[in-house]
Amino acid sequence: MIFGGLQKVSTIDFPGNLSCVAFVRGCDLDCFYCHNRELLSPGEGELTSGEVLDFLRRRQGLLDGIVVSGGEPTLYSDLTDFLKQVKALGFQIKLDTNGQHPEVVQALIQQRLVDYVAVDWKALPQHCLEVTGREDAWEKARQTILLLMDEKTAFEARTTLYPGLTRGELLELASLLPPLPRYRINFFHQPPEFRPEDQQRLELPCLSKKDLAAIETAIRSFQPGLIWQQD
Repeated sequence: MIFGGLQKVSTIDFPGNLSCVAFVRGCDLDCFYCHNRELLSPGEGELTSGEVLDFLRRRQGLLDGIVVSGGEPTLYSDLTDFLKQVKALGFQIKLDTNGQHPEVVQALIQQRLVDYVAVDWKALPQHCLEVTGREDAWEKARQTILLLMDEKTAFEARTTLYPGLTRGELLELASLLPPLPRYRINFFHQPPEFRPEDQQRLELPCLSKKDLAAIETAIRSFQPGLIWQQD
């Protein structure tokens, strides 16, 4: 696996756990609002799997777990081997995924290699191509989410309020899934890097905390497990 960075400690990325966050390189989506654009291409990594494991060995008894994020971790054929080594060290594992590889997620669950999963629920079917670069991205993510529900795995789906997303579209997006254990709304932040051709889209209006508060009850009618930062 090729890692582009490591956040040594986090209190907010893994519910109930003090964790580190390891960011892999490479992704099979190309969202115009991506906040980790420097990780999209495989490229050369800053850290090897061995270096991340060495870090974890030094943090045994200090950290509860690791978040494997990206980029997209499920693109790596050696993800299973890496997670087995992490488990052998006694750490809890959270996987952040775009949901495009439900078969990989299923295999990890069956081998008990993930304790918590966060799946991106990005855009409506008719907007998926323009938002993510892939027309079928919403369907693959839906399959992953339904799989997690069937497997009774601890998980959340999460939506970023990207520029141009409207109140009505957010409500429709929330309605396309059955009630989830957790549905997390993340507010948009301007990415440090973006393609020049995306600048106009990045300047479109974004839903604010005031907007979200106005439709919170309506969202909760579909997703009672709604989570968002209100202060």
